[in-house]
Amino acid sequence: MANTKLLDQFRSFYFKNYPDDMETQISYFAVFGGLEWEIDTTKPVSQLIQTLILENFETLDAKVQELIMHNETNRRLLKALAIGDRRIFSAFNKAGLNNGNGGAVLNFLQEKGLIQLEYSREEHPRKLKPKAQLKREESRHRISHKVLFTYPFIRFWYYFIVPNIKNIQEKNYEKVLQDFEQKQNSYTSLVYEELSEVLLNYHLRDSHILSSGSYWDAKIEIDILTLTENGNTYVGECKWTNHIINKKELHKLKDKCRKLELEPTQIVLFSKRGFSKELQNLSSSKLALYSCEDFCALLKKSSRENKCQNLFNEQF
Repeated sequence: MANTKLLDQFRSFYFKNYPDDMETQISYFAVFGGLEWEIDTTKPVSQLIQTLILENFETLDAKVQELIMHNETNRRLLKALAIGDRRIFSAFNKAGLNNGNGGAVLNFLQEKGLIQLEYSREEHPRKLKPKAQLKREESRHRISHKVLFTYPFIRFWYYFIVPNIKNIQEKNYEKVLQDFEQKQNSYTSLVYEELSEVLLNYHLRDSHILSSGSYWDAKIEIDILTLTENGNTYVGECKWTNHIINKKELHKLKDKCRKLELEPTQIVLFSKRGFSKELQNLSSSKLALYSCEDFCALLKKSSRENKCQNLFNEQF
C-alpha cells in the first residue's frame, strides 16, 4: 500500500531544500532522505557525501550504532539487507543467521522503525497444484518476504559506508566515492521504484486499492503490481538509467504478464530520462508513461510546514 512515511520524507526534503528539478530531488533524497538536513542541492552529491557524511563519520556512526543498540548482529543483517536482493532468507544466510536468531533481529529492527516487511504475493506450487507430483525444485521452493528500509539514509549507510569503514576511518574516501559513482543508478533504483508506486497510488487515490507493491516469484519479478476493488490491475516497471526507454521494455513487461496470466487494465512505465517517440505515440488508457517531472504531483496537498520524524536531532 502507499508508503506514507516515504511520501512525508520526500515532501519534507523538497520543501526544506527546493532542488531545481525532480531528477535532482530523487537522486539526493535517495542519499539524505530521513535526515531532515538542509542540503545544498546545487553541489555535486559526491561532494556532499564527503563533507556531510564521510568527514563526520565518527559522530554519525555513533548515532547509527545507538539506533541499533551497538549490536553487531543487527549491523550484519542490515548490511546484508542493504547490499543484497532484500529477500529475508538470503539476508539471513549472508549475515550468518538462522531463522530463529535472524527472526529475532528482524523483529527488533522493525520495532525500531528502521525497516518494514514487504510480503510476497507468490503462491507455493503445492497450493497451485495440490494433487500433482511436484519437481524436486518446486517442492523445496521457499517463499521469502522482502524488506524495505524506512529511511533512505539508513540504507545508504549500510550500502556504501559500512562496507568501507576501514578506509573511511583512515580518511581514505576515494574508494567509497568511487563505489558510489559506479553504483549510484542501481542504488537509487529502489527508492525510485518505491516513489513510483506512491505516485501510481496517488493517481489511483479515488479507487479502493486492495493490494500494491512489487511482485516476485522463483522466475519473474515485476516492479509494481497494484490491484483495486473494482477488478482493475496495474502493472508497472521503473527504469532509473541514463537513457530513454523504448518499446523493448514494453514488450518485456507484456511477456511477464503473459507468463503470470495477467491481463493488466493499464501498463505503467516510469523512466528517469523519458521515452522514445515510438513509445510516446502508444500512450493511452492502456499505457501510462511517467518521467521525473511527473513526481511534482506528490508535492501537492503539502506545505513547507510538513513535518516528519527525524533520524537525528542535529545536522553536522
